[in-house]
Amino acid sequence: MPKLVLVRHGQSKWNLLNIFTGWEDIELTEKGEDEARKAGELLKEYSFDYLFTSVLIRAVETANIICLGAGFEKIPTLRDKALNERHYGDLQGQNKTEIGEKFGKDQLHIWRRSFDIPPPNGESLKDTKERVLPYYKDNIEPLLKNGKNILIVAHGNSLRALLMYLENIPKEEIPNMNIPTGVPRLYEMDQNLYIKEKGYLDK
Repeated sequence: MPKLVLVRHGQSKWNLLNIFTGWEDIELTEKGEDEARKAGELLKEYSFDYLFTSVLIRAVETANIICLGAGFEKIPTLRDKALNERHYGDLQGQNKTEIGEKFGKDQLHIWRRSFDIPPPNGESLKDTKERVLPYYKDNIEPLLKNGKNILIVAHGNSLRALLMYLENIPKEEIPNMNIPTGVPRLYEMDQNLYIKEKGYLDK
């Protein structure tokens, strides 16, 4: 039976500074590297046929550290910008607290968590979902249907978009869902990709 594991990249330097990152290419902090190592330890008992990541360095670094720690060095790896974080447009590089002070906490929450309201010149979660899902359906679902085990290392919003699809989460509920950094989420599926078991792997 195929297994799918999703991992949000470890803490980045801009996560630490509370800055909107989006498509900016920001490296991991020491804590982020440690989170990736712990994820690798948790995944040692599993095997994967393919690894998918975004093209952004924080996801690539996380995946590399996981693979090194878990012994997955030879796993075929595919990287695509379809799995990139949501593009935050004019907010990228801006401090979240300062944006909240300037535009109000309610507006900040809308830009960060709403489903279909994008920040200025950026993407909404709906926009992100509209690029993540076709890539997933075209490139990852066929492998799962063939019984392959898949590891995806990506970002908070690209993974939230995928969770909406996998777990049939309505758009009204997704604003309250947060994906922790560096904690693998495992799905065990049947041959028709019906999810039999799901959950985060404990640290």
